[in-house]
Amino acid sequence: MLGALLAAVACCLVGASFTANSVLGDYPHAGGQALRYGLACALLLPLAGWRGRARRGGLDGRAPDGQVVGRLRKLSGRQWARLAVLAAVGMVGFNLAVLAAEGSAEPAVPGVFVGCAPVVVAVIVPALDGRRPAPAVVAGALSVAAGAFVVQGWGRTDTAGLLWSAAALGGEVGFAVLAVPVLRPLGPRLLSAVACGLAAVESALLALVLDGRGWLRAPDGGEAAALLWQAAVVTVVGFVFWYVGVQRIGAERATLFSGLIPVSAAATAPLVGTGGYGTAQAAGSLLVALGVALGSGVLGRARAPRPVPRRP
Repeated sequence: MLGALLAAVACCLVGASFTANSVLGDYPHAGGQALRYGLACALLLPLAGWRGRARRGGLDGRAPDGQVVGRLRKLSGRQWARLAVLAAVGMVGFNLAVLAAEGSAEPAVPGVFVGCAPVVVAVIVPALDGRRPAPAVVAGALSVAAGAFVVQGWGRTDTAGLLWSAAALGGEVGFAVLAVPVLRPLGPRLLSAVACGLAAVESALLALVLDGRGWLRAPDGGEAAALLWQAAVVTVVGFVFWYVGVQRIGAERATLFSGLIPVSAAATAPLVGTGGYGTAQAAGSLLVALGVALGSGVLGRARAPRPVPRRP
């Protein structure tokens, strides 16, 4: 129950971040992501156990917590590569794909594609484990995807918009699936901190290539508030809650809650005057709720996917 609740809260926070994105339309995108993830990493490291201690002799030098360093040193080269790909695909790549898709398609188009993530995860995760997909989870995922479509509708697009939307779907799936093998050795908090640190570096390098010397600037009041919300709430709280949820109930069931992302986005859009919440949004929300209940086992006897073992 706790894992499901945390996954639901995390997805609602991500949905609210889409509303915050509307305030950042004129801010350098890659530079803003570097700032967001860098700040989030700085906030997450103490939560993960990285505590400084004053050295003897009254010096102000600080040394990291040995346990955290030991856990990081135990990671293999392959695990570090997986973390780098997780940051590149599930964080930096996902955000850039959504931005690129919205350049030639209405925002609902990438939203509908991302809403299909529960269906993809419900199929691909069992395949990677050498087992068959759970029928109830697949049925629940289809209901969630349908609900996301009803909430957002469909909009104008072209081939480029469709391709970038499919890339955004791949990023959303990667954010859930790529993290599973490194959840046990790192735990949700340290995993989130390391992924954010890598994403900050990757975003900064990309920003230098795309925007040159203008890759970062001082944000105005509204932009600063939006970036702080994304870093401190959406990333720090949302990422940790998400990975605790994945650890407790498995990626298949946790990803069902991603259907709450468009619901949350639609519900918070009126706060900044970028949309409304009407009959279609209410109907889609009911479909999402039905899919979550079906896939999680509340309705019928859904076979619970195997959770991720916790770090000893």
